[in-house]
Amino acid sequence: MSLPCFFTLSFLLFCICAQGVVPPSQTFNFVNEGEFGEYVVEYDANYRALSVFSSPFQLCFYNTTPGAYTLALRMGTVRSESLMRWVWEANRGNPVGENATFSLGANGNLVLANADGRVAWQSNTADKGVVGFRLLPNGNMVLYDSNGSFVWQSFDLPTDTLLVGQALRRKGPNKLVSRLSETENKNGAYSLVLERRGFALYYTSKKSPRPMLYFDATDYLSLGKLDVLTFDSQPETEDAFAYEIMLKDTKLGGARILSRPKYNSTLTYLRLGIDGGLRAFTFYDKVDWGAWEETFTLFARDNVEECQLPERCGSFGLCEDSQCVACPSPNGLMGWSKSCAPPKLTSCKPNDIKYFKLEGVEHFMSKYTRGSGPVKEEDCSRSCTSDCKCLGFFFNPTESRCWIAYELKTLTRVANSTNLGYIKAPAH
Repeated sequence: MSLPCFFTLSFLLFCICAQGVVPPSQTFNFVNEGEFGEYVVEYDANYRALSVFSSPFQLCFYNTTPGAYTLALRMGTVRSESLMRWVWEANRGNPVGENATFSLGANGNLVLANADGRVAWQSNTADKGVVGFRLLPNGNMVLYDSNGSFVWQSFDLPTDTLLVGQALRRKGPNKLVSRLSETENKNGAYSLVLERRGFALYYTSKKSPRPMLYFDATDYLSLGKLDVLTFDSQPETEDAFAYEIMLKDTKLGGARILSRPKYNSTLTYLRLGIDGGLRAFTFYDKVDWGAWEETFTLFARDNVEECQLPERCGSFGLCEDSQCVACPSPNGLMGWSKSCAPPKLTSCKPNDIKYFKLEGVEHFMSKYTRGSGPVKEEDCSRSCTSDCKCLGFFFNPTESRCWIAYELKTLTRVANSTNLGYIKAPAH
């Protein structure tokens, strides 16, 4: 015969925990209401801070559009007088309104709901043995059971950012997705996807039948077959006289060192940006000013790599040495401006279009993809002409390779003048 659970408060709590029920002291219900915070945060947002805090991390409701709130984790401190940044989001693309609630009930389920009860996001951990919630010092939010094991963790649900210790898994959370813009908190056009031998960066467009590859990290990482890729940092030691941030093969132990910051790099995040760039930012508030420092960028200007970013020069621009240098047109290369755009087509009938030729250029996808071929140039042209969505084609005569472009965006000037681009334009 089992003992009743009402002898003492401590025994009651023990029984509750043993049954996997969240004790009353661990449940909470935060309401999105009240005054906004006064300090500067990323995206020039309005925010309301919650009492879920572990320096330099704090959970908040924020918005960049009035009335459309995201539950997010903020990184940074008021004392540092530096911009505070958003490093995790629960409900991107599905905002909540005023008086929305974020709660943990006795059943162990985290729920973000609108004031009328409509659920915007949840952890799906009801009746799974959860006994408590905690924000850890590394920025990982966890629901744990009576053994201290994690039933759920925010590290398994990245948006566009990885914190130190956070990983991508081929069989699990395998991607980061960029934010659409500073004002619109929706999924953007860029994604970082963990693949078998590294990660790949893709640009997605409604005009293209498939995402377009603009960076392949297979040779960059050289880690072999990957199942788990972790963003990590190493402290300064007698053997390594510098702090390091890295991408690490958790299973086999290989690593690619990204940079060696001059300060403790434990509080660093890696982000896929709105522009498709991959950058790391390190927070160190034990300095007089400038607690944030950009400590890594994949497409570095000083390495002449910015031209590989699909939208570096807008919707149609020529890039050289990381700079936008010209706007291609049927009348030749014109001065570049943000308004540069490909010719507008009113018909896709073969007799209604023509091509203008560009020499010594590459499309961003041709650097990391093989295209089709070997194929003749006239067959490459015929493929584009017969496809109404094709805006132009690129051809490498040395290897007889063909790339069909459904988006033009940034073209890169290359030394090899035989690399050709042909852009569709109205025939009349």
